[in-house]
Amino acid sequence: MSATPTSLDDGRPGPAPAAAGARTVLGRLYRRDMPAYPTTGRRMGYLAIVVITTVVLYYMLYIQYAVATSIITHFDMTYRYFVWVSVIGNAVGAFASLAAGLADRWGRANMVVYGLLIASLLVFFGLPNAGGKAAYLVMFALVSLIEGVVLVATPALIRDFSPQLGRATAMGAWTMGPVIGSLVVTTVTSNTLDTSSWQDEVRYSGIAGLAVFVVALFALRELSPGLRDQIMVTLRDRALVEARAKGIDPAAARRGEWRQMMRLDVTGSALAISLYLLLYFAAVGNFVVFFATTYGYSEQRANAVANWYWAANAIALVVVGVLSDRIRVRKPFMIVGAAGSIVMTAIFATRATHPTTDYYTFAWLFIGIGVFSGIAYGPWMASFTETVEKHNPAATATGLAVWGWTIRITVAVSAAFIPVLVTSVTPLVDHGGQVTAAQTQAAPALAVVGAHPQLFAELGKYPPGKAPAALTAQAVQEVGPADLAVVQKAQPQLAVLQKYGTKVQKAAHDGPGQWRDWWWICVGGQVLFLPFVFVMAGRWSPKKAREDADLHQQAVEREMAALTAERD
Repeated sequence: MSATPTSLDDGRPGPAPAAAGARTVLGRLYRRDMPAYPTTGRRMGYLAIVVITTVVLYYMLYIQYAVATSIITHFDMTYRYFVWVSVIGNAVGAFASLAAGLADRWGRANMVVYGLLIASLLVFFGLPNAGGKAAYLVMFALVSLIEGVVLVATPALIRDFSPQLGRATAMGAWTMGPVIGSLVVTTVTSNTLDTSSWQDEVRYSGIAGLAVFVVALFALRELSPGLRDQIMVTLRDRALVEARAKGIDPAAARRGEWRQMMRLDVTGSALAISLYLLLYFAAVGNFVVFFATTYGYSEQRANAVANWYWAANAIALVVVGVLSDRIRVRKPFMIVGAAGSIVMTAIFATRATHPTTDYYTFAWLFIGIGVFSGIAYGPWMASFTETVEKHNPAATATGLAVWGWTIRITVAVSAAFIPVLVTSVTPLVDHGGQVTAAQTQAAPALAVVGAHPQLFAELGKYPPGKAPAALTAQAVQEVGPADLAVVQKAQPQLAVLQKYGTKVQKAAHDGPGQWRDWWWICVGGQVLFLPFVFVMAGRWSPKKAREDADLHQQAVEREMAALTAERD
């Protein structure tokens, strides 16, 4: 009995009906490209999967910073070693992002799906079970490598499924990935850390990643090269894009893609947004440390105050994305957002040196910074992809790889530089807890020593039990046997205070001013962002943007009419 040919999802002849179902299900696990642009409902579903994937990826990446002090204690790391875990991870991720430029050749969806699986397994099994700090560093570098690839492929998918006149909304939703990922981190830890270990917190993120992987494995698709290699301005371009796709040679369209991306409006804009986000990087990696060492916040309280930043930023990204698409411009939003965040960050820099600045003052400042950053960043992402499309729409992933490399190198350099500028952090993180505990435990002994400073200065010149008999007798007579026993019992704590006390005290005094200097550097990064807005694609005037859209629609109608006439 002969088989009747059927059609698979990718439009090619398939096997007989008896085998088609199984073949199609298995084929969907690796052949994900679609020959036609999806309907609105399916397109929204794909966009939602990509956004949720991005959220859990950032959740897995950022969780270590929320439990930084616990990880440092568990592995007996120095703060500098922990910083280098982040530096090396981001450097590895940067070069993995360059490799993600291959998504223009190999597709995006499989990179996302199977990258998510590998990252989730590493986070669930690898990080919590690391045998030592070196093993932890290696595991985190592997996680960063995978995520450097996936976190370039995800915005490429967002671009593919969003026409330009809906791009800011879609990119605002994608940008909610790192923001909501941060919000998930701080929300989960601030509510569970009192009953969970840092290993539990890391595993929670791995479980979330595995759950989303199952959904993406069976549901995520992508456009065929012929479709994604074109510029789509509105959904009304769908028929023309599909008609053109039949005549596109993807290999020819991609030729010279790296050279085409080496332009000021691409590389300069990528560097500008990386500098603009210096405060965001510090918030992710150092807010817990900053608030713990400067204001004595617990990990939970530090994460809770950061929630105001992430929540405000997430809301602003969506609202501004819709507005930007509605009036069809990006640049005015970038300027307003950057100007506002400069002012709010400058106020934060001045208040962060005052020990009396309370929790809710920081909360309101973070709301302002979060809102203005969202106003700037969502439209920037839309404009950046449109700038890349202007040079070559077939090189979208390549352009995003340049952005991914630049942003991760900036993170690595800034993470390495913070301990150099903020020298107070290292003694406070490494020995601040020891000194505080020693002060508490040795308080009675310190009172005795304070009452007889000259005597104990003389005794301190000798090792314990080696003082001359005459000096010992003088101490017994002057201090009394009971008080002298209290001091002798507290010798280990007094040794800690003698060794580290002065350094920690100096660091506590110098720390706020050093952090203030870093916050002002973050303000400078935001200022440097402003000039690069002018080199990016897009109109300033909503009226001009509407005229461009009308002219584009007329051109589409003429081209469709010509294609119809050719077929007839």
